[in-house]
Amino acid sequence: MKAIETTIAVPLAEAEATIRAALKEQGFGVLSEIDVATIFKEKLGVDRPSLKILGACNPNFAYRALMIDPTVSLMLPCNVVLETVAGGTHIAIADPRELMPGEEFADLASEAARQLTAAIAAVESM
Repeated sequence: MKAIETTIAVPLAEAEATIRAALKEQGFGVLSEIDVATIFKEKLGVDRPSLKILGACNPNFAYRALMIDPTVSLMLPCNVVLETVAGGTHIAIADPRELMPGEEFADLASEAARQLTAAIAAVESM
């Protein structure tokens, strides 16, 4: 799957704070979060590098998408993944153009992708 992504030379906690602020600037809020590494440790006894999934949503985009096709709810919210990697934190966001193919979603998906790309660009500039 194509993603809008970057790797920055900061620890995951700092990267998370930065991407949350950048998403907010673009009209997205974080509705949920999953600390995958902690869950794997608790449930499976497995250690792995930090991995966090933030469920981000822009209410305007979500409403418009659901008006086009209610089954879009299967893909909401938009996942923003932060993972500890050598040298920092990798941030990846599912590209809405991949998630919502089809002519009826083209403008909406492109607009959402532009705003998510702007959020990634803001993180890279900090």
